[in-house]
Amino acid sequence: MTSSFEPSTSPASAAASDFSKPADRTTLERVVEALTARGTDVRILSDRSEARAAVDQLIPDGTLVYTTTSRTLDELGISDDVRSATRYRTTRSYTETLDPATQMDEFRRHVSTMDVVIGSVHAVTEDGHVVIASASGSQLAPYAFGASHVIWVVGAQKIVKDLDEALARIEQYSLPLESERLQQVYGQPSIIGKQLVVSHERPGRNTMLLLEDAIGF
Repeated sequence: MTSSFEPSTSPASAAASDFSKPADRTTLERVVEALTARGTDVRILSDRSEARAAVDQLIPDGTLVYTTTSRTLDELGISDDVRSATRYRTTRSYTETLDPATQMDEFRRHVSTMDVVIGSVHAVTEDGHVVIASASGSQLAPYAFGASHVIWVVGAQKIVKDLDEALARIEQYSLPLESERLQQVYGQPSIIGKQLVVSHERPGRNTMLLLEDAIGF
């Protein structure tokens, strides 16, 4: 497997980081202050069921909703909640009927703009940068601009010191786990094709539900 970047973190320092360990409450509160200053609304939640309920409350009736491919959403049951919902529309009810071989342009258009996009991220720095990696980039367009409202559900183990450590976490922790998952499901590994760093956003657009627990990759 290869990726599209070379993190500057040295192997020794990266090895010393435990990317599966949740950050403590003091660190989480410091991250909330940093994210808030950069325009993201943040809630610290201690219970997984609380996160699931919070997502449902954040979705207005009648809206068009896209759930990105996310281990976090799957583990929480949010992917299934959205799929079975009737008070709003979901993009997947349409995109899953498309043939990728002949209708990829239609798929791109449909997952680039919607009212609400729900997903997760791969790293959040202590000074408030949010980092997401993707093989195809399908979730990056709505995160960056296409969606009216972005909802991120994030485990506390994704808090890192800085951008160097964020990139190291993606390459050395998230990518191997996602590759293992894809190998089992599709018989092929994942790659890091594209990355997005969100440093500032207009207030009211992005909401992060920050769990004190570790969840997702």
